[in-house]
Amino acid sequence: MDLRLVRYAVVLADELHFARAAARLLIAQQTLSSQISRLESRLGVTLFLRDRRHVELTREGELFVRRGRELLADASDLLGELRRSAPPLRVDVITEGLTSGVIARELRPRLTDVTLEVIQGQGFAGTVSALVEGVVDLAFGRINGTGEPLPRSLRYQLVRLEPMGVVLPAGHELAHRARVPMAELAAYPLLLHTAQEAAEWLDWNQELATAFGLRVGRSLHGHGRGAANAAVLAYRAPSFGPLEAPMPDGVVVRPVVDPVPLYPFSVFWRAGSKSIPLRHAITTIYDIATEHGWLVPPRDDWWLPEADRRGSLSVPGGLPRTAAPADDTRPRR
Repeated sequence: MDLRLVRYAVVLADELHFARAAARLLIAQQTLSSQISRLESRLGVTLFLRDRRHVELTREGELFVRRGRELLADASDLLGELRRSAPPLRVDVITEGLTSGVIARELRPRLTDVTLEVIQGQGFAGTVSALVEGVVDLAFGRINGTGEPLPRSLRYQLVRLEPMGVVLPAGHELAHRARVPMAELAAYPLLLHTAQEAAEWLDWNQELATAFGLRVGRSLHGHGRGAANAAVLAYRAPSFGPLEAPMPDGVVVRPVVDPVPLYPFSVFWRAGSKSIPLRHAITTIYDIATEHGWLVPPRDDWWLPEADRRGSLSVPGGLPRTAAPADDTRPRR
């Protein structure tokens, strides 16, 4: 028995209206009608009497829907037991204050049957080997800029085009500005964090500096937002960082405009995994990204490194698409 068709019949029985049922199921009304006819043909009975104005259950339909509800409930219970018995899902969020951390927090209440084990690695470049070797199940980062091609055993999906801001000491002359035009940053030497384990972040900063004639005043080797913010305070110099990351006392972050610099975050996983929790997590992460509008570039002028713009993150019209090959683990929507 195809549980998808059972669910279609149950939802139609709830609504007794093809248009409303199709809207709940997120499918076309014509598709729902054809699938119900297909189910009736397989069963050899009529489940619904319908004309242009009315839909009603037959006696056989009432029996099918009653038992169908039980079947769907049993299937849901079984799936929950399988998820609870699975090993923890290990998620590398790279460092605090990033989109990956936001996603991990939002995953927990949505994946109630999955145990999440959140760790902080040493940048995406350093996490790739852990992902390949199975030490972690999901990781986040930028596909370009590591200096190495992505291993063929990994798949990925864009989850956010994240606006980056300028991080400043609270007393800096730009700190009182509501927004900072990119051109004005050319007058201030920037802090650049050159930790090798965060090579993709270093590359993004270098691409940005080259594109807009920004000067690098000092290079630092510290890793993580904590080290970056401490350096901003110590050297009284600006740096780039996430707009939504919490800032310590004495440090502020301001939006950058004309253009808005975007950092492309993707989620990565091993290809071919049969893990039900992993499949559920990938689908849920995509849902989170869609709900937040993270996959849609801002209306204002924006910037991405050329490799990200021309590679696999954009389609005609400027909107991003999935970069995962056709044989990936991501459940089809």
